[in-house]
Amino acid sequence: MKVYKLIITIFFSLIFLNHTFAAIKVVTTLPDLADFTKAIGKERVEVDFIVKGTQNPHYIEVKPSYMMKLRNADVFLQIGMELELWAQQIIDGSRNSRLIIVDCSNNIEKLEIPSVVDASQGDIHRYGNPHYWLDPMNVKIIMQTILEALVKVSPNDEKYFKENMDNYLSELNLKIANWQKELEPFNNSNVITFHKSWAYFAKRFGLNVIDYIEPKPGISPTPTHALKLQKLIKENQIKIIIVEPFYDDSVPKHIAASANAKVIRLATSVGGVPDADTYFNLIDYNVKMLKDNLK
Repeated sequence: MKVYKLIITIFFSLIFLNHTFAAIKVVTTLPDLADFTKAIGKERVEVDFIVKGTQNPHYIEVKPSYMMKLRNADVFLQIGMELELWAQQIIDGSRNSRLIIVDCSNNIEKLEIPSVVDASQGDIHRYGNPHYWLDPMNVKIIMQTILEALVKVSPNDEKYFKENMDNYLSELNLKIANWQKELEPFNNSNVITFHKSWAYFAKRFGLNVIDYIEPKPGISPTPTHALKLQKLIKENQIKIIIVEPFYDDSVPKHIAASANAKVIRLATSVGGVPDADTYFNLIDYNVKMLKDNLK
């Protein structure tokens, strides 16, 4: 009889432990969202992502392996604002009817919402510029959205998740103050970027993006546009052209060489460069590169 009771006790203890510590399975589109989710959930989440930091998130070849990632997931986090037009195909292919799909752009103050949307404008986003995660202040909003999604799956962990988030945000506040102090001497510096990736970052840190290598989003530069940029760089004494990790820098380098400027690569996502293995390190890297090249 004692052996029987012991077996029953062990059986229900294992069930309780499994229920209590079963990790929430989260898949994110970008590694940045994965980084935020890990900071909130720690060991109580299992996080995977689809797009590497060295890939262009606008254009991703949909693979069956991505659908498999979602098949057993509890939560799918997206940047939204039509950055990941490929995501719906993955969701449909996963056939996961219980999947919680979260648009992390909710409650974000959106920039560059177009008044006209047609093919003549290039690859334009109807709901505004989707690169909002590059403003560290927006991370506070993103993390709140992630917190709410995790709590839906595991309400009993709300206090634990919120404590982790608050600890992260306390550190973030200190980092933001430091980043702004480091870039303060370069306020109102004019820069050119390859793509419209930097609107939120530039607004937060006081940079002026006055033109782009792409004449329109997703459109390759023409010789005429390149000559226009060369003239613009000389007239405004622009020191740098910013290029994302996944774009060819041959045209920017040609333009820069003829106008006494310099091409630098900044990371748009975690993993975009080796030093940017977390979101904090991502912004650290970008701030340092700007400081070193705007002097």
